[in-house]
Amino acid sequence: MGLLTVRAAAERMGIGYSTLKQWIFQGKIRTTKTAGGHHRMSETEVDRLLARQTPSVQPQSRRTKRSTGLIVALSGRNRLRGFVEEVRIDGLLGQVRLRIGDQTLTAVVTSDALNELKLRRGDDALAIIKSTEVMIAREAEEREVPARRRRARR
Repeated sequence: MGLLTVRAAAERMGIGYSTLKQWIFQGKIRTTKTAGGHHRMSETEVDRLLARQTPSVQPQSRRTKRSTGLIVALSGRNRLRGFVEEVRIDGLLGQVRLRIGDQTLTAVVTSDALNELKLRRGDDALAIIKSTEVMIAREAEEREVPARRRRARR
């Protein structure tokens, strides 16, 4: 009989980690506690819950499609394709520098999001910009500075 972490059991059951933790705290699920106070679930308990949740024959109308997590469409229209120049994580936040042509875009995102994306230097990435405020600027043109005239010596 193998023991699973709560996260591994939740993944195997196809439910969220926080949902499974709530069920444990409510006493709906039998667990074993480690010496450090962490919950572990036996594989037989996971199988028991899966058998209870999944009827052998589901009516046609109740079947639902499972999501693969792959995004096939997105409402954001401002997409900039580039490659990752730098990824830095410090605590809860991280920073990504994306090279787009001869420009650099810097984004600050959560470290959880960066860990999930598994971005590394040199990876291709897409910046999707969705904003209610966009600022537009125009740079001043350079003036041509005429070369100084030499004074004719007399």
